[in-house]
Amino acid sequence: LKLQFLYFIGRGGEKKMLKKTAPKLFEVVRVKCLSDNYGWLVHSSGITACVDTPEVGPLVDAMEERGWKLDAILNTHHHDDHVGGNMELKKMYGCAVYGFEGDLQRLPGVTNAVKNNEIFRLAPGLDVTVRHTPGHTTGHITYHFPSEKTIFVGDTLFSMGCGRLFEGTPREMLESLTTLAALPDETLVYCAHEYTLKNAEFSISLDPYNVDLQDRLEEVRKLRKAGQATIPTTIGLERKTNPFLRSGSDGVRKCAGLGEGATELEVFTVVRGLRNIA
Repeated sequence: LKLQFLYFIGRGGEKKMLKKTAPKLFEVVRVKCLSDNYGWLVHSSGITACVDTPEVGPLVDAMEERGWKLDAILNTHHHDDHVGGNMELKKMYGCAVYGFEGDLQRLPGVTNAVKNNEIFRLAPGLDVTVRHTPGHTTGHITYHFPSEKTIFVGDTLFSMGCGRLFEGTPREMLESLTTLAALPDETLVYCAHEYTLKNAEFSISLDPYNVDLQDRLEEVRKLRKAGQATIPTTIGLERKTNPFLRSGSDGVRKCAGLGEGATELEVFTVVRGLRNIA
């Protein structure tokens, strides 16, 4: 097999050269952290990354079980349940830490600042596209792996939900969600919390005649009763069932108490407000 020499940005930002002698494998491992957080380990061609660092112990245990060492942390935003383990893990492994260039003062230990639409190589043959998705926070970003049809969305998009607007505006969040919704239907969506059941019960109140949503609610209830996770979801499924991606739906608009002339932004704003008090 012909050898290919590729580079990736390693610990501390230096370039490292690796040989690729076989097709890469891409593996995502869900790690339950804190009360309802998920940390995500990404492993490909011998390189391991963690999307956010909610809790050190479970992440280290999951890596040790597999014989992995942490090469990179990919931070989506600055909240403590997403960056709380940065410094300890960086000290343990000497790993690189990626974060948004516009929010570095709130992201501990960043070694690799990234910007909107930047593409970087995480591992041989594995490129990542950064998308700035403000709304939940002003500096929130997501990490898209186009070759794997996978995106890690932090707290921007949830299954049948979206993040609270702690810093951003409804317009910013709607634009961020519209950007994500334009990805191919088969794109796997990995969010950072297990909020799906509560989101589904809220969503059905706004879209009660949506058959896809009815089916999804039944599925989620069964999964949670069995103690199973509901994530990942897909862009296609969210387009069918998530009211925050369906601001143009007549059914959602009517259940939100708005008239025919309401804009998608007005619908989104009302729906987000209703979710805040649900």
